[in-house]
Amino acid sequence: MSTRTRQIETLGDRQRTGRAFGSLEGMPRGGMHLFEGMVVAFTSLHANKLRALLTMLGIIIGTGAVITMIALGSGARKAVEERISQLGADLLFVRAGASRGGPVHMGEGSSVRLTEKDTQAIATECPSVLAVAPELNGSAQAKFGNNNWNTRILGTYPEYEWLRNSPTKYGKYFTHADDNVRRRVCLLGPTVAENLFGKDVNPVGQTIKIRNINFEVLGLLQEKGSEGWRNSDDQIIIPLRTMQKRITGQDNVSSIDVRAVNQAAMDRATIEIESLLRRRHKLQTGQENDFNIMSMTDVTSTLGETTETFTMLLASIALVSLIVGGIGIMNIMLVSVTERTREIGVRKAVGGRSRDILLQFLIESITLAIGGGILGIAAGVGGAYALAYFAGWNTLISPTAVALAFGFSFAVGVFFGFYPARKASRLDPIEALRYE
Repeated sequence: MSTRTRQIETLGDRQRTGRAFGSLEGMPRGGMHLFEGMVVAFTSLHANKLRALLTMLGIIIGTGAVITMIALGSGARKAVEERISQLGADLLFVRAGASRGGPVHMGEGSSVRLTEKDTQAIATECPSVLAVAPELNGSAQAKFGNNNWNTRILGTYPEYEWLRNSPTKYGKYFTHADDNVRRRVCLLGPTVAENLFGKDVNPVGQTIKIRNINFEVLGLLQEKGSEGWRNSDDQIIIPLRTMQKRITGQDNVSSIDVRAVNQAAMDRATIEIESLLRRRHKLQTGQENDFNIMSMTDVTSTLGETTETFTMLLASIALVSLIVGGIGIMNIMLVSVTERTREIGVRKAVGGRSRDILLQFLIESITLAIGGGILGIAAGVGGAYALAYFAGWNTLISPTAVALAFGFSFAVGVFFGFYPARKASRLDPIEALRYE
């Protein structure tokens, strides 16, 4: 009996007793079909379950991270869009800035400011405008007893209530009469009220201090959450002139909120406001505006693009984990090729073709990647729901994100499994049989 024949019989005995990594049983001499390749590949993986699971771990983590990150970004975007849409599509925002002095761009904070007179002129001279509410923003420490809280202070008109969809839960808004006499009254956001008075306490009628000035609490605002660029619950609203004279000492306003008579009149209202402010600010023909006008659609689009960019950044970082998982698959498959060198030699000796060997190892690699992808999808969906439930974050599971993560994990299996599979298929059967 030749040495080669004895090597084949010895290896065949080892495989039948289950000591070899794979199995030759049932493999046709003329090669293997796809189903048979899958059977052999699954048998090989089943023989080393722990190693297979540890190999899939990188894919599981990467896939889960991608789905969770995209779910967080999508949820945040949807929440922002919903809250902004509650304000209405017929809302415009006028802000100071966007003027140019030679080559120097002067944004908000330049010498030209919006004033309360600009606000009143827009309300009275623009036919397409239904209502206006100026805003003057600042920050200060509010105190009640031994409690204090640093928060945003907003000076505005009573129209702010319905123009910005910001009603009270308890109490009422101040009036224009309160504004005219600079009355020291205020409305508290839920976050401010909780930090000053405690949870579920009605603060109406109490007196707080803002910069050591006493203010009577007229109302508690309904909870709204974030509007994309600020937390509407963490603020105190006071009359505009009270804000100007008692808090900031400024006569200007930060911005002007404008509601058009209807959505169809948005463009007309924009043109009317632009023409009026250019005339009031004495801007010459060809001179750039020293203010800018944004619609609610513009704001939603800008915030949506920002959120989407941030989501893609997080997802890209998470994809790195998938690549690392792919490298892990390649490493294990190379080790597997080395361990099974004699088995490969036997398969080629009994009629197995190179493409059969390539197919088997490629199926093993893809199986690891797909298995990791499926478990990763479960982990990602579970993680997104856990964050929503325990942390209160807005999440939105995207079918596109799930498909993307699964497809990428499949691609990782093919890409990182091809080289070890090709290496196995190109082994010389004589040299493989001599391998110890």
